[in-house]
Amino acid sequence: MSNSFKMFIFNTLNITKAHLATFLYVGIALLSLIVGIWVYKLNQYDFITLDDHKYSLASLKGDYVVINYFAEWCAPCLRELPELSAFNQSKGENVHLFAISYDNVSAEKLNALKRKYNIDFPLIAELKGEFPFEAPSYLPATFVIRPDGSLAGQLLGEQTEENLHEVTQ
Repeated sequence: MSNSFKMFIFNTLNITKAHLATFLYVGIALLSLIVGIWVYKLNQYDFITLDDHKYSLASLKGDYVVINYFAEWCAPCLRELPELSAFNQSKGENVHLFAISYDNVSAEKLNALKRKYNIDFPLIAELKGEFPFEAPSYLPATFVIRPDGSLAGQLLGEQTEENLHEVTQ
């Protein structure tokens, strides 16, 4: 672009170098703010799954969230794992199933449990936020959060694929 053309544009639009610099600084400031908010939102989460996905309950609003507490020493918990897997395979897109170890085991131990019991749904490795319920006193325990974010209730005892479908419809 020739200098005379640049001068023509500046003169026609009545733009001074000071205006241009101000516009540039404001643009950079707005871009920085947008990037900052985006990075902040990325770092807001309630839990991380074993496969390193970060989730916030707010981001899951509009869908059902099923959270199952289990432990390796709990025979009914182990018996219901195939039912949970079957539910995970047949659930709709608006339903999310997660499991969390009652014993708060390390990621390494959680990986071993996942392999040993063929768990094919996400396991919560780190809980950063809080669930809208307290940890259960008895196992197995499953909690269902409705699409509006309210707690549908606590399901005690072994769950079946059919039962989980009923409470998430």
